[in-house]
Amino acid sequence: MKGNIRSLAATLVFCAGLVAGLAKPVGATTWCVNPGGTNGCKATIGSAVAAAMANDIVNVAPGTYKEDVIIGMPLSLVGANPKNTVIDATGLPNGIYIDGLDNTGLGNVVVTGFTVKNANFEGILVTNASFVTITNNRVIGNDTSLDISTATCPGLPPFQTAEGEDCGEGIHLIAVDHSILANNASEYNSGGILLTDETGETDENLITGNIVQNNPFDCGITLASHPPYSRTTSGIVHNTIANNASIHNGYQVPGAGAGVGIFGFLPGATVSGNVIINNRLFNNGLPGVAFHAHNTGGPGEVLNDNVIIGNQIAGNGADTEDAATPGTAGINIYGAYPITGTLIAQNLVDNEAYDVVINTAAEVNAHLNTFLGRGAVGIDNIGSGTVNATENWWGCFAGPGAKGCTTAEGSGVLTSPSLVFPFGAIGLF
Repeated sequence: MKGNIRSLAATLVFCAGLVAGLAKPVGATTWCVNPGGTNGCKATIGSAVAAAMANDIVNVAPGTYKEDVIIGMPLSLVGANPKNTVIDATGLPNGIYIDGLDNTGLGNVVVTGFTVKNANFEGILVTNASFVTITNNRVIGNDTSLDISTATCPGLPPFQTAEGEDCGEGIHLIAVDHSILANNASEYNSGGILLTDETGETDENLITGNIVQNNPFDCGITLASHPPYSRTTSGIVHNTIANNASIHNGYQVPGAGAGVGIFGFLPGATVSGNVIINNRLFNNGLPGVAFHAHNTGGPGEVLNDNVIIGNQIAGNGADTEDAATPGTAGINIYGAYPITGTLIAQNLVDNEAYDVVINTAAEVNAHLNTFLGRGAVGIDNIGSGTVNATENWWGCFAGPGAKGCTTAEGSGVLTSPSLVFPFGAIGLF
């Protein structure tokens, strides 16, 4: 717990410094783009980016630009407003690709103020880059190459080894560190925001203030460790998912997507030390938060030391297949092998048949949560591990199992003492 809080504090300090550092660098050139290429401006975003030097600024006027913009150097790409500055990538791989895979050491890229739509794969893709800021964009209707009838994505770029079922989702970070996704909207893609590690570790990123909703085929926000492509390090570690709204994702296909998903399925998969804090997770096809450490991963799969804290969770679906829950669930921790160091704290859960389901051969700690299921199951331990569930509010003064209040089910669940008043505010749903 202390390590995760230190990670969050360090991330927030880093972010404050990064935002303060976004002023125009000394000696930078500002380029302009408008649809007619008038008044000395470029007619395409791509031509302005190609003409720019490191740390330049490209200002884009309102209009629709039918491009796949590829960025391979430090620069700021600034749209006038996402309401009227549109990158339409119909028939193209991506709307914006920040390409550190082919430009070693890429960093200090800013993208803001665009609507990005209709790409075959991701609306915005970032690979092997550091200190990237993506803010105030609307990413809508991408992943158009997805064939949902076969769950495949024809023509998927080869360095993406496990996105065949989603075409990479709306915004995708691969091997990205110390970066910010803030105040974006990701809607009507296959899935919302995806962090993976095909080409290296994805770490120390802040995903905050985003609205991720109505993405039909996958999770709102996914942290998924995938098999190697060409890397010496891997994992999704020490990222902070804070103050996002993940609503009505994964609804088109049964069991398609959680509000926030932490997933691994092959040996070496690592999703560890991440903080999921103060998010609103409502009406998703899978649980509000879902951990999946599948048996295909074997003992080398690591989904340890993650924190779920201060979230509002309601109205989500049941988990499926080997991670199945007995009914709809707010949080599901499933590990075919032990998932250690999990902390579930200060969450408010309502309108679920099972507020928290635990199925792993390790101890899980759950404290200061408010379970408002009013007769539902607050915590159900269906695994072989134990659950330290002291100091929770079970919906009544008398504690779990009292009339009209939530219950605790399964063996190895320690519930006493329980709170006699809820921790924090209630009645938020």
